[in-house]
Amino acid sequence: MTDGLRDLVAACRQGSEPYQALIDRVPYAAFLGIEITARGEELTFVLPKRDTNLGNPTLPALHGGAVAGFMEQAAIIFLLLEMGEPRVPKTIDFTMDYLRAGHFRDTFAECRVTRLGRRVANVHISAWQVRRPEPIAIARAHFLLSEESATEPPE
Repeated sequence: MTDGLRDLVAACRQGSEPYQALIDRVPYAAFLGIEITARGEELTFVLPKRDTNLGNPTLPALHGGAVAGFMEQAAIIFLLLEMGEPRVPKTIDFTMDYLRAGHFRDTFAECRVTRLGRRVANVHISAWQVRRPEPIAIARAHFLLSEESATEPPE
């Protein structure tokens, strides 16, 4: 990670820089229009209602790929903010369950780290539109945090 991005993540974690500055450094997150709202230490990611995220104009409904991309980007940004020493996570796998129709309106997501190791992190992501207990999609993702070889002895 470049020192500029490392400094930006640190500034966001300390509250001296708005989260949007970090979003703007991630091209796909910026394209989707992702926003972050913070209440205390809880972060909520927002996928705003935008024509570029529309999949079926007849219903109208969000594009499934936009929802999945939103959730994956939210997890990556969440990990960057959660880690003590920021490293850009690389997706190992991403498992998605679509539970309800994603209507053409703002969509919200929250992330929860289920395991944060030295090399791998597991994250659970939940996305909803109207009520948090009624998610439209949930996902589980595994991320590589380190390029170290798995055969290297631990430090």
